[in-house]
Amino acid sequence: MDKYDVFKSITADVSKGELAFPTSARVAMKVMQALDDPECQIETAAKLVQAEPLLSARVVAMANAAAFNRSGRQITDVRTSVMRLGFRAVRSLAMALVTRQMAGNNTAQPQQQLSAQLWEHTAHVTSLAHVIARRVTHVDPETAMFVGIIHEVSGFYMLSRSKDFPELLEGDFQEWIDIGEAEVGRALLKVLAVPELVVEAVESYWSGYLAIPPVTLGDTLLLAEELAPIASPLHKLGGNEQGEGMTARIDMLIGQETLSSILKESAEEVASLTGALKF
Repeated sequence: MDKYDVFKSITADVSKGELAFPTSARVAMKVMQALDDPECQIETAAKLVQAEPLLSARVVAMANAAAFNRSGRQITDVRTSVMRLGFRAVRSLAMALVTRQMAGNNTAQPQQQLSAQLWEHTAHVTSLAHVIARRVTHVDPETAMFVGIIHEVSGFYMLSRSKDFPELLEGDFQEWIDIGEAEVGRALLKVLAVPELVVEAVESYWSGYLAIPPVTLGDTLLLAEELAPIASPLHKLGGNEQGEGMTARIDMLIGQETLSSILKESAEEVASLTGALKF
């Protein structure tokens, strides 16, 4: 079976809802579903979050990150952390756990290493997207954070399926970048009930189109991709370093002095958010 047939097979499985997730990811998905209910109460949300230790730890860590803790007062319990963050940010963290855990059931060393590198890249992009949304593109920062978390979901899922389809990791990843990433990604985003606005932003990432001036969620994601200090290992293996040819355009769009100022001023915020996102 060639890679194109593998992509078709994986896409068909995903479209039928046949997703194999670890237990922790399934719990996180239940949290997401509950938070989507307008009748969901803080107490209910806190109890659901507490049912997943990894998610609980990340919720408390995020609540104490510089981006959400303007007062400097440390929080040590889940309920207060949920109140500080709000349901949207907690939902983003639940999605982060789902995304990160997709490749967690693959014990092969190469896949585990790629998955760890991909998540480190994702954490940086997510943190930068949150900052860029507030300081450059002026879109909703919480939505930008969610876009950053979800934008590599197809890569994580591909790594999780490589144990069933070892040919996925043969040769380079150019076919994945050219065909599989978007094809499998669209199916996953649909099954995960990702809002259309977020889907459109991820589509912008797949197409690599950056608007002038940068004003959309897609632009926010592309800027974060270019500025992330850790590149996607999948794109590097495909011979396509993220943001190729984009640096000069960013300098032109924002200005190097302004960009340097933003990055310097937001360094603490990016570092704290990145740390909070490391599952």
